Amino acid sequence: MDTRWKNRFIIVMIMVLFAFGASGVLAVLINAREYANPDYFHTAEFRSEMDQYAGYLELYELNNVTIEKAKEAIELTEEEINEHRYRYGTLPEQIDSIKSQYEPRIEEAKAENSNEIAKSLKDQMYKKIEDVTKNFESDEHVRTKVIKEKEEKLEEFYKEKEQLRDQYDYYKDSFTYYFKDTATGEVYTNLTLAKNESPDEVMDKEMLYHTDYTMDKDYFLNFIIGGYDEFNQALVESQSGYFKGQIGLAKNLPDSNMFIDRNNHFKQKQTVLLIYGGSAILAVIAALIAARKSKALSAEIKRWEPLYNKMPIDLRITFLGLTAIGSILALFLVNDFLIDSYNFLSRVMELIIVLLGASVVCGMTIVQLKYIAGEFKDLESAKSVLKKSLMYRAASGLKTSLQEAFLNRSTGTQLFVVLLIIFGMGMGSIIMFFHPLFVLFYILVLAFAGIPLVMALIRRVGYFNRIVKTADELASGHMGQDLPVKGKGVLASLAGNMNVLKHGVKTSLSEQAKSERLKTELITNVSHDLRTPLTSIITYTELLKSGEVSEDDRSAYLEIIDRKSKRLKVLIDDLFEVSKMATGNIELRKERVDLVQLLQQALAEHDNAIRESNLQFRVTKPDPPAIANVDGQKLWRVFDNLIGNILKYSLEHSRVYIALAKVNGQAVITFKNVSKYELDDQSEELYERFKRGDKSRHTDGSGLGLAIAKSIIDLHEGNLDIDTDGDLFKVSISLKLEE
Repeated sequence: MDTRWKNRFIIVMIMVLFAFGASGVLAVLINAREYANPDYFHTAEFRSEMDQYAGYLELYELNNVTIEKAKEAIELTEEEINEHRYRYGTLPEQIDSIKSQYEPRIEEAKAENSNEIAKSLKDQMYKKIEDVTKNFESDEHVRTKVIKEKEEKLEEFYKEKEQLRDQYDYYKDSFTYYFKDTATGEVYTNLTLAKNESPDEVMDKEMLYHTDYTMDKDYFLNFIIGGYDEFNQALVESQSGYFKGQIGLAKNLPDSNMFIDRNNHFKQKQTVLLIYGGSAILAVIAALIAARKSKALSAEIKRWEPLYNKMPIDLRITFLGLTAIGSILALFLVNDFLIDSYNFLSRVMELIIVLLGASVVCGMTIVQLKYIAGEFKDLESAKSVLKKSLMYRAASGLKTSLQEAFLNRSTGTQLFVVLLIIFGMGMGSIIMFFHPLFVLFYILVLAFAGIPLVMALIRRVGYFNRIVKTADELASGHMGQDLPVKGKGVLASLAGNMNVLKHGVKTSLSEQAKSERLKTELITNVSHDLRTPLTSIITYTELLKSGEVSEDDRSAYLEIIDRKSKRLKVLIDDLFEVSKMATGNIELRKERVDLVQLLQQALAEHDNAIRESNLQFRVTKPDPPAIANVDGQKLWRVFDNLIGNILKYSLEHSRVYIALAKVNGQAVITFKNVSKYELDDQSEELYERFKRGDKSRHTDGSGLGLAIAKSIIDLHEGNLDIDTDGDLFKVSISLKLEE
């Protein structure tokens, strides 16, 4: 426990030393230029104060022209007379302007029977017209008016001058001056000179600080009271020469004098800054050495690094920026306590709190810099980090959104055009405040563009909501009416696709129901066809095991068991073969085979059964051979299965038609017979495994014949189609012939 607290204390001390050192270095960098001066009197601040005093001194002491002399010195030029005369245009223009101002008011007064007011307004109008006319007739008339204007402006100058006298009094008791007019030799001073004493000797002996100073005679017009340059001649006694002399601060000024007080504080801050800067450098060095040697600090930094690095890089940089700003503000606050506070000893507790706060934010800033620098050690890691940033994700998301918005260019373009129009109309509403005419223009735009656009948007939104509602109904399994397809836009295309999808769902549900039914029948049929021979085998085996059967019965039973076993083997073999064909796990051994000859072999194999049946076979085949690249054994199996089915399921005393023809490079083999069982027009279901035309399942077929046949033909890239018309059953096989 002691070690832990010791490590924490070391870390805190390192942070405090570094913060103190950083604040001191910052204070030196900020204040070094100002406090490198020997005293306050050499600073820019004091120079500015002295320039202000010089301006006020010239205004009130060195160039004190009375208002009467200034008015007497007013001069008027021909340009000024013409400027006043044509200030408001030519004579006709000015007369028209006066009439336009008064005549409506006169007419209004007459309409209200206010004859006295009308007469008064008319007199004022004629008086102004007469005055304007005289302006163009007499220069003296204009001269009198212009001089009066100038005199009024001079009076404003002297009023402003009196208002600024307090500013002069603010400096008056601090400075000592000695100035001479270089043109007239006249001296202006508040310096007491004994006989035979020169002002330079007195300044050197009695002044704490003094400096030479020179200024033009219109200096006060440029730096104290502006806007009166036209009165330069009237307000300055003599245009020639300038004022040259000295300005100083006497040694006998009390410590309470503002400039003496500022100088004392300046020297105090110089001493503090020197001590502060030196100790700050030592503190930084000590903090760096301690940080390098401290294992506790290194362990604490590594402890928080994984947690910190989980944040996106832009969020980390934001936190870094905030702590950096906080560090700078905190360091400035420390500087304020140690440099700018006149008595920081009375605020030691506040200083400690501020210093600790600065230590924390500075420490956080440095640690974050170390963490982030480690993430950017090479280009690849930098790319990886940036790709995880929030801004990168947002930019990628925006890019994806824009790409998706323009997947259909028409829709994306329409969207942005609509947004642009809406934004433009919103900005356009501002023009209504410039002129009433724009209100009418904006209303017209709103009526012919805005309202139709809103109506179109409402219709599109309604159409879209209808599509969404239909999609929800479709998702819940409810098949409603088809959506109306309006126009050729993307919503119309979507509505059309929804209709197609709805019909597809209906078909899929129908097929699913059919598949479930066929699956149930498949399980039932497989169970029946496998259980029937198996039951016979078990039954007759039990009878044989009883030992109570005669020799003749034993032979009969064994014959039945043998026949049922072979029947069971055929069923299992057929099922296994169909399974292999369905998975494609079967290999064809293709060779050139004459399909006519192969069909004849299959018929010859069943020749005895055909002769014993009461069916009449009609076989049609081409004379030239029909050569195809097929697996002869597998294709013979197809013919064998189809002929076997004909013998089993054909109606007695009916005809059977078997034909082989060449059509467009294809061999087309058809088998047609009349079924003894009703087919119910469900020809597609006859492909299903264990499906028989004999629903009672009294025949010996496995129910896999057509399924096997179709699988074999599919493996040969051919087609096997079944067609029923009432009880007429037709199988068509198409195979590609060799050229």
